[in-house]
Amino acid sequence: MWFVFVICILFCERVHGGDYIAPKNKETWSYVEVRPGAHMFWWLYYTNANASYTQRPLIIWLQGGPGASSTGYGNFMEIGPIDVGSNPRKVNWVNEANVLFVDNPVGTGFSYVQNKSLYARNNSMIADDLVTLFSSFLKKVPEFQKVSTYIFGESYGGKMAVGFAKALNKAAVAGKVKCNLQGVALGDSWISPVESMLSWPPFLYATSFLDEEGYQKVQKLADATADEVKKGNGKAATELWMKTESLVENLTHGVDWYNILHLDADVQSLNAVTVEKKPRRGILSYDRHVGLLQGGNLKDLMNGVIRRKLRIIPENVTWGGQSDEVFAALEADFMEPVTDDGKESFSMSFLPSGFSWFSRQCFLAFSVEFLLNRTNLSVIVYNGQLDLIVATQGTENWVMKLLWPGVKGWRSTERVAIPLPHIKTAAFYKQYKNLCFYWILQAGHMVPADAPEAMLEAMKHATNIHG
Repeated sequence: MWFVFVICILFCERVHGGDYIAPKNKETWSYVEVRPGAHMFWWLYYTNANASYTQRPLIIWLQGGPGASSTGYGNFMEIGPIDVGSNPRKVNWVNEANVLFVDNPVGTGFSYVQNKSLYARNNSMIADDLVTLFSSFLKKVPEFQKVSTYIFGESYGGKMAVGFAKALNKAAVAGKVKCNLQGVALGDSWISPVESMLSWPPFLYATSFLDEEGYQKVQKLADATADEVKKGNGKAATELWMKTESLVENLTHGVDWYNILHLDADVQSLNAVTVEKKPRRGILSYDRHVGLLQGGNLKDLMNGVIRRKLRIIPENVTWGGQSDEVFAALEADFMEPVTDDGKESFSMSFLPSGFSWFSRQCFLAFSVEFLLNRTNLSVIVYNGQLDLIVATQGTENWVMKLLWPGVKGWRSTERVAIPLPHIKTAAFYKQYKNLCFYWILQAGHMVPADAPEAMLEAMKHATNIHG
């Protein structure tokens, strides 16, 4: 009787007027102490697919921010089997693949640090922590060592995914980690922050959010931010980025950064997640972006029934309680492109004519280039048509400037349309060798939430799921 009572509490608790429905698939979760005093939480869903789970890929999902929670937002708001209202999600990735959600960097979601000095300060630290976590994960569930694995990163999670993929590939080649990494997917990703920022003025002007005068004002600040990045002044660049965002919001009367067609001030692009108005240590952009993912029904769910279900969360840990500190710790690294610290370089003989010194420096030791040039991994890039913060034009710009011999072939390859039963054209893709780019229509920054069916088709195509 006691056992039945516990099960009812864990799996049948009422949430927001409805019963919490446990997913049908097998789940497991755990903590990994990636460094002394730094604890990272992961949550695995085994696939519901008819095929054996070892015959379907493992997708590692990394949320953005930095400081947004994969186990919370990515799981319950985007691709997991249950939504934030505790209803089964009709279009979810667990029906097709195994999905591993990781609260990363340390301090995000249910992950936590015991000392503030332990927060990650750069992408290299984040990558090392993720390799440590995944190595521990594979020891706990060794059957996944041979399963095709793909790292999916959304927004800032894409920046982290690139570093993770590179570090994991090196560890695998050295025999330190036994895994079957096949590729990395970068969704509306903060790979080249300068290129993303420089795309804001023309995008906003073309969509009538700015007039010519406003265009020039935003362009001036974006150019100034690029100059600070060129000088290596990361913190100053981040401060100018924040200033530029405030200017854009003032000039556009509050354009939605994540979906420009969300014009109603009472409608958030994040499906009923509400912003908490209290300041977070003076970091306006934390509230503007990460705080938006941490409140409302999702916060109640994670700190209520989910916390009780998991049963391993320390009493002094609150879901999202350290995420603002995570954001602040990466301030100096925030505007940096994903680089290799100048340790590796590539031939520049195939650079486009007129390529600027600044662009050469930003992309000379790009980790995306390392993956394309020095590994057999698939590099998958996708972007939502209606995203502003990482607009498609900026993403295309850094892709076309990659120091990769195949870039010319990719540029000349024709796009292929992706139809759905009820949509003539839901997306396009272009693939050449190990680079594939997906243009997802009618979607903003959180593509799986805005265009779930189109994104699911893209995911299946990218990970070679058939049937």
